Amino acid sequence: MLRSLILALDFFLIITALYQLKPASRSLLIEGLGTEALPYVWLGSAAALLVTVVLYRKLLARFGRVNVVLASCLVFVAILVGFRLLATAPSATLAVAFYIFVDIFGVVLVEQFWSLADGSYRTDEGRRWFGFVGTGGLLGGVAGGGLAALLIRHTPLQTPDLMLVAAGLVLLILLLTRSIGRRGLLERKEERPVPAAAKLGGWRLITNRRYLLLIATALLLAQILSPLIEYQFLQIIEATYPEREARTAALSLFFSILSGVSIGVNLILTPLILHGVGVLAGLLVQPLAMTVATAGFMAYPSLIPAAIMKISDRGLSYSINRAAKELLYIPVEPSLMAQAKAWIDMFGYRLFKALGSLIIIGATALAAHGIGVVDLGWLVIGGCILWTWVLILLHREYQRLTLPSSVRN
Repeated sequence: MLRSLILALDFFLIITALYQLKPASRSLLIEGLGTEALPYVWLGSAAALLVTVVLYRKLLARFGRVNVVLASCLVFVAILVGFRLLATAPSATLAVAFYIFVDIFGVVLVEQFWSLADGSYRTDEGRRWFGFVGTGGLLGGVAGGGLAALLIRHTPLQTPDLMLVAAGLVLLILLLTRSIGRRGLLERKEERPVPAAAKLGGWRLITNRRYLLLIATALLLAQILSPLIEYQFLQIIEATYPEREARTAALSLFFSILSGVSIGVNLILTPLILHGVGVLAGLLVQPLAMTVATAGFMAYPSLIPAAIMKISDRGLSYSINRAAKELLYIPVEPSLMAQAKAWIDMFGYRLFKALGSLIIIGATALAAHGIGVVDLGWLVIGGCILWTWVLILLHREYQRLTLPSSVRN
């Protein structure tokens, strides 16, 4: 119980720190280059993340997870302080570098947190406590976005000062990790090792199994569509809030609301839908909601419909879609599941988000006078239709693997 409470607090601090930086990075990039530059920045971010993940895993194998966590926290604090000093003379280059850094910051801190958590629990303990621990992150999103909005609106602090707030939170994460490591709370009793999987790389492993291929296709389609929605949402934010501090405060408040919606869906709708209706219904909630929300935005392209569209994407992705996704992996042999999830989560997501960025660039380049922000909604709706079809095929495979033949027939 103590270990779970402390890890939930650790995850709370991580997401709270991240939500100081996310609104700041987006606001500074809009100020420096405008939303038209976003697809190109996302491509750079995807490339940087792939390199970072490879390097991070090599360091993890060589120096051990706790040492890497402590060292990375120190590095992040130093970089954040450096960015704040450079932000006294803001530039477009600085805005791009900071945006990419925040993406790396979020991926590394969350990855290393789950590395610590996975190494601290036996499998049976993880099933019992991971939901509780993960709730700490959702609460961190509410608190982090709310704190950033409060600081910008009601104190003399400005957008770049959120870098120092995040640095202070990372120092707390470092001290907490060091403390729980010394107490032995990051150790676990030995359990029987999982048998080694077939020696296939992540992508080959997935393409050789129809069920895993359908899971990957469904999850990665969502990653293609997410940049399109993000692009539309941030263009509306740019038009609505031309002043930097107002824009940062609005984004911070939005991220807090987004996390609050995720918690509400997790606590109320997720158990009702998954237990009452079934896995397919849980999987279909997000693409159907995105289709309706995108249609609403296309009919009335303004801030509130754009926010609802964004929540239909990320808010449901962090809640019911994540829970339904985990249920899909249950029929998969554990060692194969671990390899497939590693490829999808760490590499597939970045590659397909980059593909989404390329779609935006291509769509705007091919149009005679540039495709409007609203017109991208047709691509989102078309993608959601394809996503829904893949989910139906996936659910058939899921039933084939999980239900007795007498029930299926």
